[in-house]
Amino acid sequence: MSVPVTVLCGELGAGKTTLLSGLLESPDADTERDIAVLVNDVGAVNVDADLVEARTDLATGEEVVALENGCICCSLGGELSRAVIQLWKEHEFDHLVVEASGVGEPEPIARQFVRGPAGGPYDLEAVVTVVDARRFHDRFADVDLAADEVPAIQGEGEDSGGDGTRPLADLVLEQVEFCDLLVVNKCDLVDDAERERVVALLEALQPRADVLTTEYGAIDPAALLGVERFDLEAASEAAGWKRAIEADEYGDGATAGDDHGHDQEDGIDDHLEHDDDHEDGHGHGHGHDHTHDHTHPPERYGIAVDAYHRRRPFHPERFAALLTDLPDGLVRAKGLCWIAGREDQAITMSYAGTETSLEVTGRWIASFAEKRQETYRQGQPDLEWDEEWGDRETRLAVIGRDLECSALEARLDDCLLTDAEMDEDWHDYDNRAPTAMGETTVIDTDSL
Repeated sequence: MSVPVTVLCGELGAGKTTLLSGLLESPDADTERDIAVLVNDVGAVNVDADLVEARTDLATGEEVVALENGCICCSLGGELSRAVIQLWKEHEFDHLVVEASGVGEPEPIARQFVRGPAGGPYDLEAVVTVVDARRFHDRFADVDLAADEVPAIQGEGEDSGGDGTRPLADLVLEQVEFCDLLVVNKCDLVDDAERERVVALLEALQPRADVLTTEYGAIDPAALLGVERFDLEAASEAAGWKRAIEADEYGDGATAGDDHGHDQEDGIDDHLEHDDDHEDGHGHGHGHDHTHDHTHPPERYGIAVDAYHRRRPFHPERFAALLTDLPDGLVRAKGLCWIAGREDQAITMSYAGTETSLEVTGRWIASFAEKRQETYRQGQPDLEWDEEWGDRETRLAVIGRDLECSALEARLDDCLLTDAEMDEDWHDYDNRAPTAMGETTVIDTDSL
């Protein structure tokens, strides 16, 4: 029988280790199941692993496998699979909890337990993301807080600037957007109104996930173990920005996971082909402790979710200028961009916190040779196609609090090429957008 797995994610300092330690110490957990733990920390010293070992009765620490010098979901992905398989071979236990690094993406971890070697002996039950209520509120939910007053995410610094390194705020929101349970921790540090704003915003960012609120990481083990809630396809499609794009593309009644006749792993990437070395590739994407009952309409808290779709390119200079001066109420903006001068590159824009990343995530199908275009288009009969520009387009989702979506839409429209500019040589423009697959440009708000 497969061993159930819970993956525990969340930014540095959110309270993952406190929650995990409480889980291991719980009398209910001790009497019902033997829990194995795999802990990862990105530093040279596995502080979290030391804490877990110190807070449990595991004198030898054999049940704790600490991976050093990297993130288990990226550089040590292979080691993660080997470690959990070895753990399964050498020990008997009823449940595995993986505490991920605070700067790790949950989706690659989950895929190893669903489609990787670890999928044999293990069954992924849940992906849980822990959120620091105070920090999340001040960074994302409080539109009145001045930028220089917003506390930085732990670990954020020089490596998250304009040098191409991915912003950590973006990682924090991706941890929120890929999970099936959100634990809002440290609620003793916020008042009731602030807590409700945090919960409402989290529901807009991740409509599918259940939400628990708590203090000091106190959670009933029954809420985390034995729940059998995880579904990879549903989790991959559930983010609020993806749902907004799909609702715009297929009508307000569409939701993530609807069958529209072609692949929509990212809700938008059916329009492009990832630019890799595989010639035969195909288009694809990328202490209250109570259960929140989802009765709060986002509008009650001033939360707006909207989509933006245009089939004309952005002027690279005007678009870059806009990204340095985005509205204070904007929390999340993500999707594909068509930027003049980058006719081959499908560029994903992702805004979170105070930074926007532009990353080449594939190629427009229209950039390939005609024969190859025909092959992809035959496999995607519903793909919108312009006779001159093919599948090139901009399709973004925006989520914000007290955000004037119409005003932002007008500003985005001002960034589009004019009729006269459509006839110019676009390569003459000053262009900060990346050119190579996987290359990222990061633009700070108010950086000019």
